[in-house]
Amino acid sequence: MRALCQILMILLGGILVGCGTAPESARGFRLPDGDPDRGRQAFLAMQCNACHRIEGVELPVLDIAAPVTVVLGGPVSRVKSYGELVTSIINPSHKLINTYPADDVSVDGETFMPTVNQFMTVDQLIDIVAFLQIQYDVIVPGVYPYSVYSYQ
Repeated sequence: MRALCQILMILLGGILVGCGTAPESARGFRLPDGDPDRGRQAFLAMQCNACHRIEGVELPVLDIAAPVTVVLGGPVSRVKSYGELVTSIINPSHKLINTYPADDVSVDGETFMPTVNQFMTVDQLIDIVAFLQIQYDVIVPGVYPYSVYSYQ
């Protein structure tokens, strides 16, 4: 019986190793917690508000002609995860889909958002993510009562 248990444990271990994540997986990735107040300051200092409006947050208006205005925050039907927000900042073209209006995407199929990786610090990134995360309000879809039909 003991030998059978050992064989099962070895098989289970092999299965778990085989189901490991790929090297490019974000599993387990987490930056330290940021400060939302410093995130707001960084958001403004980097002039993110030239192209981004945040639902329910008053931000200064800049005299910069934005190619498109992207609304962040407000009610959403699912949580904007930490990883989604980080990825959207450091790789803004990662999630473009065919249904985006042509005016919201540049000619080469990329977003108009410039890559900020060369001048944004890690501290600024984690603080901006902390600032943005609290701007989303997850709304659970309503529960709709089933209609009762009587068949005769």
